[in-house]
Amino acid sequence: MYALLFAENGLSPAQISSLFVIWSVTGFVLEIPSGVWADLVSRRALLTAAPLLTGAGYALWTFVPSYWSFALGFVLWGAGGSLRSGTVQALVYEELGRCGRQDRYPVLVGRSAAIGTTAVAAASALAAPVLAAGGLRAVGLASVLVTPLCAAVALTFPESRRHREIPHLTNPLAVLREGLAQVREGPVIRRAITVLSVMSVIGAMEEYVPLLAQATGVSAGTVPLLVLLVSVGGMAGGWFAGRGQGALAPALVLAAVCLAAGAAGVAARHPAAVTLVAVAFGLVQWASATLDARLQDEISDGARATVTSMAGVGVEIVSLAVYGGYAAGSVWAGPGPLFAVAAVPYLVIAFTVRRRKRA
Repeated sequence: MYALLFAENGLSPAQISSLFVIWSVTGFVLEIPSGVWADLVSRRALLTAAPLLTGAGYALWTFVPSYWSFALGFVLWGAGGSLRSGTVQALVYEELGRCGRQDRYPVLVGRSAAIGTTAVAAASALAAPVLAAGGLRAVGLASVLVTPLCAAVALTFPESRRHREIPHLTNPLAVLREGLAQVREGPVIRRAITVLSVMSVIGAMEEYVPLLAQATGVSAGTVPLLVLLVSVGGMAGGWFAGRGQGALAPALVLAAVCLAAGAAGVAARHPAAVTLVAVAFGLVQWASATLDARLQDEISDGARATVTSMAGVGVEIVSLAVYGGYAAGSVWAGPGPLFAVAAVPYLVIAFTVRRRKRA
């Protein structure tokens, strides 16, 4: 609902776009430094602080609305997201490793993503009555109050890692050098980071799913239902993560085919074609958890969060490229053809994964 808040306070579309740029740049700049920090200090403490930073940004928006408050709020939100990115993956993987259960990692990552998507859908449904009852300030206050609950959940995470348990990694530069060395000397790690980055194409395209649904020609009231259908597809993929990992390449080919065919159906104004798009989103969500686990299997402890954050930087770059590409392509084509083009990277990834398996 924050776009409505910005508009209600008199911001122009250009000013609102500038806020999104501030948000993206903050995450991009802080991604790797926050990963280095997570390899030096308590990861649980960082995960506890992350939602509180975001909540502080929401509070500024709610109680001191102005352009500069909105800008600072996005900086705080971007900082909170950076603290979480890479940190949670490193903590979960290493704790599972100490129990000898690394095989559970893709299952937990997939279910976490599914629950997150479910929570977003539930929050979106609740936003309407809250907005009707108390306006944007009530929505903002509810958003602020949720963040301490997130921090409380983070406090329950187990963390048996001792700070500086690897003697030579005692300062930020040492950790950064270790992370860069792992990437430089590990072709498998480099390939995994590249693949995970490209996998985020469909995540960036998710921002345009409402436009895709609208392009089918359905009524305005039906659009949210089609968007929900795609979200359900992503949730299902998350719940099945960790199963059938040997079918990764065929699943990615199927995802590409479903995405392209669904997009073509949308271009022909067939609402049912969105079901194929939902299947594609589910398959990509399932595959992403598997590929994330493969990356974690290759990283050595000591700079795990740092290397994982490098993958996060790749995701940011790919997302920005998708946003720019969609903006440019929308001059000549509608959502259907643009979503069909987004299927191509998954065929390339499927080929890469298949070739690696044969090697």
